[in-house]
Amino acid sequence: MVGRLILPQWLVTNAKQAPKEQWGVRVVGDKIDDVAPNQELVNSYPADSVWKAGGMVLAPGFVNTHSHLYGVLAHGIPLSKAPSGFLPFLEDFWWQMIENRLDHGMIDAATDLRCANMLQSGVTSFYDCTEAPYALPGCLASQAQVIKKWGLRAILSFEATERVSPENGELGLKENLEFVRACKQEGGLISGLICHHTTFTCSEKFIRQAFEMAAAEDVSLHAHVSEGTYEPGYALSNFGKRTIEYYDQLGVTGKRFLASQCVQLSQNEIALIAEKGVRVSHMPLSNCEVGGGIAPVPDLLAANVQIGLGSDGYIDDFFEVMRGAFLIHKAARQDPRVMPAHEVWYMATEGGARVLGFEDVGRIEKGWQADLQLIDANLPTPIEAHNIYEQLLLYRNASHVKGVMVAGEVKMENGVVMNADWERLHNQTREASERLWSLAR
Repeated sequence: MVGRLILPQWLVTNAKQAPKEQWGVRVVGDKIDDVAPNQELVNSYPADSVWKAGGMVLAPGFVNTHSHLYGVLAHGIPLSKAPSGFLPFLEDFWWQMIENRLDHGMIDAATDLRCANMLQSGVTSFYDCTEAPYALPGCLASQAQVIKKWGLRAILSFEATERVSPENGELGLKENLEFVRACKQEGGLISGLICHHTTFTCSEKFIRQAFEMAAAEDVSLHAHVSEGTYEPGYALSNFGKRTIEYYDQLGVTGKRFLASQCVQLSQNEIALIAEKGVRVSHMPLSNCEVGGGIAPVPDLLAANVQIGLGSDGYIDDFFEVMRGAFLIHKAARQDPRVMPAHEVWYMATEGGARVLGFEDVGRIEKGWQADLQLIDANLPTPIEAHNIYEQLLLYRNASHVKGVMVAGEVKMENGVVMNADWERLHNQTREASERLWSLAR
């Protein structure tokens, strides 16, 4: 079978190994068929098409483990005053002015733009979490149709919550269940999971129901966990235990559980997360925006917890997200050795894929999915094996991604995202934002 050769200056197979100079890959169908020195590939497969990528680094595509794509519509919304803390951020702003006002058209417009933005940033896989209680039913199916045309690998869920009413919570769980089953039947790059919001918006019965639903369908259960000080305080006051301790009492902790945020954790909770195999998604920049704090990611990593990086619908450029993870923890711990660049790259690629349950994504290896990105390495100082991770992390951004492939399909070439009509995409989100803002006034 004829394949395609990609011949870069440097190859990053996975972030726990040294990069290889003048090595490339052969892609056949949706998979990586061979990994070898560039000249060896050319000699071995003379009939293959060739993507010459001199001066570039070929690396695994980024995996965004947590996003709220509709969040772009909130950028710049008129506010009479800024929220005074985490709970006011939710109650006075995010719920009332954003999520309670969303409809299918708004969600789809935001999804359309953000998919193009993610490809522009080298993201090839993502998990998106929609909370829009008055957009039920059918918002996930509508959103999935938009994502299909971009060809990204995606997991979608609805953030089911009882904060509006128990009946609305049930509609949210039903939305997840029907979407999970539809994706299994259809196959393809899009799948689903079961999601509930938090311990302070969902009852014990509701959380157990969500977990049992996830177990029955053999999918993950996702929840936001201790994004600020409010939830652990609430859990202590109402259950006599902190958030993760309460989930453990309910039998929810385990390898099925995907916990996002995890900012305010005790040492016992960190030990429980590690012991039970809970997977964690870290959002360094959005944690700063909402004033939630700085997650104890170095401690979680030291306990061998699987951690991925997410944008949380805040800033899409994944290089910025990586920089946040690389720099914030150094400042917090007053130690420049914390969070080395290769560890951050791992979290952004294979680590993130493992967090989302993708078995053959996030590494450039024979038999793995051909989810790849090409990054311009034209820097003022030499790129060498010992400095690639730091150099790219600190001095590159989305504008330097020149090629993207998802499941063997080219989605960006020469810095141009295929079929991205940026004027149309921006007009759509501006119109959706104006409509949302008018409802929120």
